[in-house]
Amino acid sequence: METISLGSTIVGVVGLAILILWDRVLSKKGKIFQLVQGPLVAVVVGIVFYMITKDNEALAINASQLVNVPVPDSLDSFLGQFSFPNFAAIGNKDIWIVAFTIALVASLETLLCVEATDKIDPNKNVTPTNRELLAQGTGNILSGMIGGLPITQVIVRSSANIQSGGRSKLSAIIHGFLLLISIIIIPNLLNNIPLSALAAVLFIVGYKLAKPALFFQMYKLGWKQFVPFIVTILGIVFADLLIGIGLGLFVGIIVILYKSYQNSHFLHIEDKSDGVHKIKMTLAEEVTFFNKGAILKELDSLPKNTYLELDVRKTRYLDNDIIEILEDFAFKAKERNINIKLNSERGVVENPESFIDFFKLRPKTA
Repeated sequence: METISLGSTIVGVVGLAILILWDRVLSKKGKIFQLVQGPLVAVVVGIVFYMITKDNEALAINASQLVNVPVPDSLDSFLGQFSFPNFAAIGNKDIWIVAFTIALVASLETLLCVEATDKIDPNKNVTPTNRELLAQGTGNILSGMIGGLPITQVIVRSSANIQSGGRSKLSAIIHGFLLLISIIIIPNLLNNIPLSALAAVLFIVGYKLAKPALFFQMYKLGWKQFVPFIVTILGIVFADLLIGIGLGLFVGIIVILYKSYQNSHFLHIEDKSDGVHKIKMTLAEEVTFFNKGAILKELDSLPKNTYLELDVRKTRYLDNDIIEILEDFAFKAKERNINIKLNSERGVVENPESFIDFFKLRPKTA
């Protein structure tokens, strides 16, 4: 039966306390606390705790709860970790399926991280997404050539970079070199880092990215923003990243279609005197087949003896399905004593004979 590791728990709790104290208090006390970052202190404390208590039966941290990186004995053994791809498998369809899946997931994750990183960047820089994906693809080719894992942007590393004061691409390049140097020179020291210390750092970074205030902010923006937001989060937490994104996109599309259905037209009742209903219907800038049901419902609900002014002056795109609805309505309007005034950029037309012919002759606009 698995039990809670007392040593790892202590390291995690102490690491959280250090990170919170560093962020809320000490970082404002002097430049030394800004130069020496809280995560580094939390990791060092974790290493010291492990070294002191590794012979203590109650507080010792198991090897499975420590960082585990390969320890090369020599330069040859280090280079021996690299492996070249087996090009004989290039005709295997399973290879292509896995490669396409990795490319899709990695690209989506990178684009999402780019969006999140740009929002938390204090300088409000805008990342060129095409260049980012090109660099990622190039990096993945080179990584695959030496037996490495797929490369993608990670929001935790990017946000930690920003929170630590990184302002340029040089910080990411130096970060990569420091990782390489650390793996070569001090792998034994890295293997003394408790995972719970890194978990504390990850927890704080994650909290900064998804503070409770963010949930309240999304809720205040209305259900159209909040529902896709919360569905995406639940999908990611209880399934995985790709499913969460897919669910969020699906719900977002439903919301867009619903709002498009609502915003296809605007009605304004001008006058009801003399038993004649004067109604003005203004069509939206773009009216597609998604709006067909809403417009058809409004036209069918018009009472007899109605004077309808149909304003399409601001409409730049009118789907053929909508034109056909207007054509059918014009035929039925005569039976219901409904007069139609069509107001367009070409002028005003009373009771047009054919909407199809009219809009065919209508000059195309952007």
